Amino acid sequence: MKKMASRLLAGAVCAGILAGSGTVLYAEEGGNKQIEKLSIAFVPSREPEEIITATEPLKEMLTTELAGLGYDVAEVDITVGTSYEAVGEALAAGTTDVGLIPGGTYVLYDDGCDVLLTATRDGLSIDSDDPKDWNDQAPTEASDEQVTSYRALMIAGPSEKGKELADKVNAGEALTWEDIDSANWSVMGSSSPAGYIYPSLWMQQNFDKNITELSHAVQSDSYGSAFARLASGQIDVLCTYADARRDYEENWTSEYAMTNSIWEDTAVIGVTPAIYNDTISVSKTSPIMDDDFKAALSEAFINIGNTDEGKEVIAIYSHNGYQPAQSSDYDSEREAQKMIQELNAQ
Repeated sequence: MKKMASRLLAGAVCAGILAGSGTVLYAEEGGNKQIEKLSIAFVPSREPEEIITATEPLKEMLTTELAGLGYDVAEVDITVGTSYEAVGEALAAGTTDVGLIPGGTYVLYDDGCDVLLTATRDGLSIDSDDPKDWNDQAPTEASDEQVTSYRALMIAGPSEKGKELADKVNAGEALTWEDIDSANWSVMGSSSPAGYIYPSLWMQQNFDKNITELSHAVQSDSYGSAFARLASGQIDVLCTYADARRDYEENWTSEYAMTNSIWEDTAVIGVTPAIYNDTISVSKTSPIMDDDFKAALSEAFINIGNTDEGKEVIAIYSHNGYQPAQSSDYDSEREAQKMIQELNAQ
């Protein structure tokens, strides 16, 4: 009986019958490797339902690409994390295999995940350190240039305080900390580059203050909810990525019921240094992430980003394609994170 059980177990292993989510099932005679489930998590930089709907075609695209690269995936599961940190923690724990996460989230969790790719995105018609330039040359348009970095902006809304700050900037006057601190702010989670980290560095560089020292700041769960608050006057200023107003231009007059366009009602009052683009990172503890599969996954995402259909899907994150990345690309992000942690420890 023991010998029979051993033979059965050996046969099962040789046939590649290994149960469990995310386990590689090796086919006989050198065929495609079988993967029961590939889990992909997105950060909630847009409304979760919007992300889920937009990325649904990605499942079939990845399945097709990976099949041509030697991997048959039975199921691609796409989720949106409750926060940036939740996705980083899931990658570190191995409960998700792939994460589309910002550089800031990657460097916070790089003990538990590897970066495979960085996103490219359309450049913008404005790339200036001076907020007045963004207002004088508005609206911001997309350019044909593909870039690997972007800016974060501090955007004032149509509230009385928001207009006061905008008027001062547009008059060429420097804002003071008292100006900044007298406004109601919206920030994102502490690992969001555009929504927290780089705006905090901007405050430190310009006012020798940390974002946590703001007297009036609320954390928004998404940029959509932040813009809704800005439109309603609940906040005076929000922190966001440079092309966010292009993404929420339609929402401003429809969903948020504003009479004027977003370009008339808002103004830039601060611009951060360039931020390296989002990553596609993978879990170090996922059982399917060996070097061969990481190479195949990288090639699959690059191929998808080179098709019109793929570009439509990844446009939800303002991505236009992907290129290979390495950990050292994000060394400047590590410096930023270190500064933030030191400031927060004070």
